[in-house]
Amino acid sequence: MTDSVEEGVHRVVRNDDDQYSTWPADQEPPPGWHAEGTEGSHLECLDHIGVVWTDMRPAGLRRDMSRTILR
Repeated sequence: MTDSVEEGVHRVVRNDDDQYSTWPADQEPPPGWHAEGTEGSHLECLDHIGVVWTDMRPAGLRRDMSRTILR
């Protein structure tokens, strides 16, 4: 038996903080999230996220930290 989340086609979505997730391809992403361009099985999407999301810190935190370092 498989979890229903793993069934069907999914897409990779990303928010303004450069955080990634998967979402069913036949549904609009929730507010604040945008399709990143990758679609496939849930596992394929998770594999893609594992490759592209190399820094788990939200974009705002990365910006704040770089400003602090540059001072």
